[in-house]
Amino acid sequence: MKTHTEYLWFNTQNLREYINITGKISEILAKSGIKEGMALVSAMHITAGVYVNDAESGLIQDIDEWLENIAPFNINYRHHRTGETNGDAHLKSLLVGHEVIVPVTRGALDLGPWQQVYYAEFDGQRKKRLIIKIMGE
Repeated sequence: MKTHTEYLWFNTQNLREYINITGKISEILAKSGIKEGMALVSAMHITAGVYVNDAESGLIQDIDEWLENIAPFNINYRHHRTGETNGDAHLKSLLVGHEVIVPVTRGALDLGPWQQVYYAEFDGQRKKRLIIKIMGE
C-alpha cells in the first residue's frame, strides 16, 4: 500500500467559517497517483472539524445556526476558567467531528452526487492545519 500526506493551513478572518476543500483534496489525490483506496481528512485542532454535506445555498448558514443553538457561546463554561473563551468551539467540534474518510475509486474521490468536503472553523483568526492522507494502490 502506498501513502501520500499533505497539510492544508488555514487562518480564517472570522471566528467561525466553513470552507469547501473538495477541490484541494482532489488535487492532492491526483498528485498521489493512488487510484484505489481512501482519503483521510482530519482537522488537527480541537476547535475545528471536517464534515461531508451538500453545497446547497443556505445550508452553511443553517448548519451554523443549528450548532450555535446546541452549543452557544457562553462566558460561564468551566473551560473558560483556564483563561480561554472558546468552550463553545470545543463543543461544536464534537458535534461536527474532526475527520472524514472518503473512498477513492479510479483515481477520484467517490462522493455522492451532491457531497462535498468542508473544513469547519469554530475558533479562527489564528493559524491551524489539517492533514490529508491518501492511502491505497
